[in-house]
Amino acid sequence: MNTRMRRTAVAVAAGALAVSLAACGSAAESGDKDKDSGDSAAKGDNIKVGLLLPENQTARYEKFDKPLIEKKIKELTNNKGEVIYANAKQDASQQNQQVDTMVTNKVDVLILDAVDAKAIAGSVKKAKDAGIPVVAYDRLAEGPIDAYTSFDNVTVGKTQGEALLEALGDKAKKGQIVMMNGSSTDPNAAQFKKGAHEALDGKVKVGREYDTKEWKPENANANMEGAISAIGKDKIVGVYSANDGMAGGIITALKAAGIDDIPVTGQDAELAGVQRIVTGEQYMSVYKPYAPEADAAAEMAVALAQGKSLDSVAKDTVDSPTTKGVPSVLVPVVSLTQENINDTVIKDGVYTVEEICAGKYKAACDKIGLK
Repeated sequence: MNTRMRRTAVAVAAGALAVSLAACGSAAESGDKDKDSGDSAAKGDNIKVGLLLPENQTARYEKFDKPLIEKKIKELTNNKGEVIYANAKQDASQQNQQVDTMVTNKVDVLILDAVDAKAIAGSVKKAKDAGIPVVAYDRLAEGPIDAYTSFDNVTVGKTQGEALLEALGDKAKKGQIVMMNGSSTDPNAAQFKKGAHEALDGKVKVGREYDTKEWKPENANANMEGAISAIGKDKIVGVYSANDGMAGGIITALKAAGIDDIPVTGQDAELAGVQRIVTGEQYMSVYKPYAPEADAAAEMAVALAQGKSLDSVAKDTVDSPTTKGVPSVLVPVVSLTQENINDTVIKDGVYTVEEICAGKYKAACDKIGLK
């Protein structure tokens, strides 16, 4: 692992340690909340936590986020806490209805990963008006949220951009890249884009750039086909892809055009993405350790439901377009390449070597020494 990766890995460990501390909230807020949250405090561990996740196309939500949050809530409440779950399947209107249902069911706190950060603001206010605090999870929802946890999203984009430049080397000035950003309804996508431009601007020519609707691989595939047609396949030297799902669609388009030797970035360390890294089809992904993020959300949610402060868990603050100084936990990330698969997703138990190297991937695994 190179020096930068080692430093980032240490930061991840430190972040994981920090968010594992017992939850407690802002001292300034806690005085007011304690006065009018007697009912919540009286509940003790018998709390109901509403968990709303945005979609199921990206593997992480059902495979990692949901079970990790459920496990941590059970641990924090001595198995007495109840998690009520719903997935919006990328439908913002459906997610608004799910918030209404949670309010009707009188949950004690909401953990919300918004499909559309702006469109959810009214529903967040409904929850707050009903006395239900809201923890924005992974995406910074608008409206009167009480807490937020995610990764340092500008750093995610910067990490991707820096990795792409590293892979390009001297080729950075000899051709053009395509930038495939995420959905405009996801505030994280704008932050990834910002970080990527900070790394790439002035160092490589961007031939085409897209904001990809709903993060869908098929939309990224169509965009890439358009970029190849517009720029010319011999002039494209690399592709910035904001996540692994889109990278899959991009690589399909590249292969169809006979392009198979240019670096493509990604994010989320999805199994398919890691397997493409093993074969060399995808250069890198951003590994985001989900356990620290999920633990932080659970700790803040339980504390808020019990009328406690967030000071010991939320060391940062962020501003949304509608709410200033939101207590937050921002978890560091790692650039994942062939060099550090063992030190990241395998070491952390996200995947086994057998899962990554199954079937047609075994030969590629053997070639890079992944056993």
